[in-house]
Amino acid sequence: MTGRRGGRPLVPAYLSTGGVARPSRPHLERLTVLTRDGTPLPAGLPAAELALLELLSGGALTVVEAAALLRLPFSAVRVLAADLVDRDLARARAPIPPAERFDPDLLKRVADGLRALKHQ
Repeated sequence: MTGRRGGRPLVPAYLSTGGVARPSRPHLERLTVLTRDGTPLPAGLPAAELALLELLSGGALTVVEAAALLRLPFSAVRVLAADLVDRDLARARAPIPPAERFDPDLLKRVADGLRALKHQ
C-alpha cells in the first residue's frame, strides 16, 4: 500500500488482508462494481479497508480499478472488498454483461430504411 520510490511496497500485500488468501465471496470479478453508502464506519477497521472505503466514498469503482489506485494486487483487494461486503460496509454489483452479437440482417434493414427516409 505504501510504496518506496524504488518499487516494492513497504507492507506486503498479504499483510493488508490479515493473512487471508481467499475471499469469502468468490464471485467478485475484476469488473465487479463496488459502491459505498453512508453507513458510519465502525472503529478498528484495518488501514487497507479504510483506504478502500475512502476510494469508494468518491463514487463507484470496479475491483480492478480499486486495486490499481491502492497499488495492491487484485487478489488482495478482492479479499478486502469481500470482507467489507460481508459487513455491509460496501455493496458489490455484478459486472454489466457484454452486449449480444448484433443481427446483420436487422442492421441492413435499418440502414435501408434510413436511406429511404433520406431520399424522400
